[in-house]
This record gives sequence, structure tokens and C-alpha cells, in this order.
Amino acid sequence: MKVFVTRTLPGKALDRLRERGLEVEVHEGLLLPREELLRKVEGAVGLIPTVEDRIDAEVMDQAPGLRVIACYSVGVDHVDLEAAQARGIRVTHTPGVLTEATADLTWALLLAVARRVVEGVDYARAGRWQAWHPELLLGLDLGGLTLGLVGMGRIGQAVAKRAEAFGMRVVYTSRTPKPLPYPYLPLEDLLATADIVSLHAPLTPETYRLMDRERLFAMKPGSILLNTARGGLVDTEALVEALQGHLFGAGLDVTDPEPLPQGHPLYALPNAVITPHMGSAGKRTRERMAEMAVENLLAVLEGREPPNPVG
Repeated sequence: MKVFVTRTLPGKALDRLRERGLEVEVHEGLLLPREELLRKVEGAVGLIPTVEDRIDAEVMDQAPGLRVIACYSVGVDHVDLEAAQARGIRVTHTPGVLTEATADLTWALLLAVARRVVEGVDYARAGRWQAWHPELLLGLDLGGLTLGLVGMGRIGQAVAKRAEAFGMRVVYTSRTPKPLPYPYLPLEDLLATADIVSLHAPLTPETYRLMDRERLFAMKPGSILLNTARGGLVDTEALVEALQGHLFGAGLDVTDPEPLPQGHPLYALPNAVITPHMGSAGKRTRERMAEMAVENLLAVLEGREPPNPVG
């Protein structure tokens, strides 16, 4: 029985599949062209895709014996869940394991934007650092500012704990209020209140471009937008406009489109700090994600209930 893995994975988790006598095919390249995905998935009973891979009905139909799609991710918006259900294919994911790593990266982006770290590095490397000056690269002091969290799942709550350590006030919005020690606000009130808005909501048809032009300009003047969730939550063209005078800056680990093409206007803005979707990129975290994906896949193939099913 064949398992196709769409990228090399850190650690030794895939060895478990080989030990069970499964044929494991791993795509070695950085990019996986669509036509190659369609070709390599043929004959597979198990598939381990990443968020880069669009797994739709066409892919599933290339592998009539496919029994499980074990996503190497928390989000599953890259998988057509209705098509999988219609074909009796189980879909799993890797929740929980990347909470702290993603919260860390969210905080790294906040510090980088608020204290203009990337601008400072570029300034020094360009040979422009000739003297200290009281008004050089002035940024924002975080203590006493209000952090507004849009989405209050595991990652949102982990970010809130970091904010408390920095002496910040935390408010949040979500589909429903939660029993948490932070004030709940409707989204529009949060945008008008928060000095930093951090997105931690799933991407759904309802949340697509949640932060459109109207909402970006409803944020406080001089505030910061952070997105370590999904790029589709933000209207990218409107964000480019908002960063040219309305917002202090933005920290983005995800974008729409993703990746951003070379020459995109966001790259030209010094107050936009952009990282290549590396929120979970801690070595231990990524190895644990691989272990979870493999365990989910094996459970389905061996007739057990997977630990982390979707739906």
C-alpha cells in the first residue's frame, strides 16, 4: 500500500510507515506542481499534504483507493471536505501542537513592527548608522497598550498570556463570548479600541477578507495589524493603502496571495514585516506535527479512530 507525502518532513516519523510495510513516496522539492501532485497521488491509500497543496475532488479521483488525508497542518481550508466525505475519505489534522510556536512568532512580529527592528537592521547594514540620535527609528512602547484578539482559540489565548507579561490590556472578539478574564467586544468596537489587532480566526466563507478596506480604516490611526492565521482574512490591496499613512505597521506571516509575488507593493513598504508562513517553524513543533500526522494516518489504515479527525 502506498502513502504519498507532498514534502519532506523533519524527524523520523515517516519511518513508522515503512516499518508497517507501507510504500512511502516523498516529494523532495520545495514546490509541487499540480500535474505532479495528480500523477504521484495515483495508487495511494494515504496522503500527507501541507497547506501548499490544494486537495480537491480531482486529486481524490486520481486515487480511487484513497482512505485518509492526514493534513500536516491545523487548518484544512486547502482540502475539499465535502468531496472527501462523499468519497468516504477521512481527513485529519494536527491541532494543539503548534500553539506556542505560533504565539511566539506572533509576538516576534509585534516586537519587530512596534520597535522597527527590520528597519534598524537594514539601516545598520546599509552603513547609515553614523551616530545615536534621540529621534532615530522611534517605535511604540507596548506597556499600557491594548491588544485586540480576533479569534480566541488556543493560539489567541497563548498570545494573550504574552501580552499580560508585557503589561498590556487584552480585549477579544469571537463567534461567542468565552469564560475568560478578558473583556469581550464586538468586532467593530474592538477595532476602534485596540492599538494592536491580531488575527487568529479560521478562514471560512464568512471570514474571507474579514479585514476589508472599511475595517482596516476603522482601526485606530497609528495602530498595528498582525496576521499569523490565514492570508485570506485580509484584503491585501486595501492593506497596502492603509499602511501608507493610516496604520503604524503590519506583521504578516501569511498573505493573500501566498506566497506574495516578487515586486508586490507590500515588499516596498518599510512598515510591513513579512515572514514566509513560519509560525509553526520550531524544530520540535514541526517534528511533533509529523508524528501526529503519521499516527492519524496509521489509525485510519489500521481501522482505528484517528486521534485528530476533522469533523
